[in-house]
Amino acid sequence: MKRFFPITFLLAVIFSACTTIGAYENNVAIPEHQWSSSFKPELNFNITDTAAFYNVFIVVRHMNAYEFNNLWIELQRNNGADSLPPQRLNLTLADNEGWNGSGMDDIFEHRLPITPEGGIKLKAGNHRFRIGHIMRKDPLPYIMNIGVRIEKVTP
Repeated sequence: MKRFFPITFLLAVIFSACTTIGAYENNVAIPEHQWSSSFKPELNFNITDTAAFYNVFIVVRHMNAYEFNNLWIELQRNNGADSLPPQRLNLTLADNEGWNGSGMDDIFEHRLPITPEGGIKLKAGNHRFRIGHIMRKDPLPYIMNIGVRIEKVTP
């Protein structure tokens, strides 16, 4: 019984520290790791809980050889009848200290928030995200995957 209590307490602390549940993630591989500006993948998510707030992230996976500190993308988002105007986003991938994302060997992954802290409400239904790069270099080398992650925020 004495051994059971510390393990239960540790598990309770770990799970109570979580701030999100219900994560949805969809990533698309970039052909030959050369992202052409004409390749604009569409990612779909079905949202059913309209009472919840959600954090939305752009997920970028690239090689260490990627030569820029940022990535400019154009994001189009719609939910059936609701279509938002395209957003141009400057995603910061590195600073003077190096890459901001997590890395293993020469591959780095970034989860970059595009919603305000605390999340946003999403309407029920299918949400479609279309992502294209708007960098000057085309095709853009060393980008491996691009995607969207949606996390439900818990109070």
